[in-house]
Amino acid sequence: MKQCMDLNNLHCRLKKIIGQVQAIDKMIEEDIPCEDILSQINAAKLALHGCGKVILEGHIKHCVRDGIEHGDSDKTIKEFTKAVERFANMG
Repeated sequence: MKQCMDLNNLHCRLKKIIGQVQAIDKMIEEDIPCEDILSQINAAKLALHGCGKVILEGHIKHCVRDGIEHGDSDKTIKEFTKAVERFANMG
């Protein structure tokens, strides 16, 4: 699956998310107001959603295209539908 993902982009995004989550933990320890913590949690959630979009786009460009062109198109469409459902449930 590595060939369908923009690994450098994803690693960079995930490192930022890790930093965000660590900052949230620190905010809790420092008794920062709840509204500020919730704002940072939402930012991390949106960042994870962005990673999901990068992965889904790569899946379409590589796995789905290859499956339709060289494989079983019905199976590919079924797997793509499953991927989209999982992505949609991230929200």
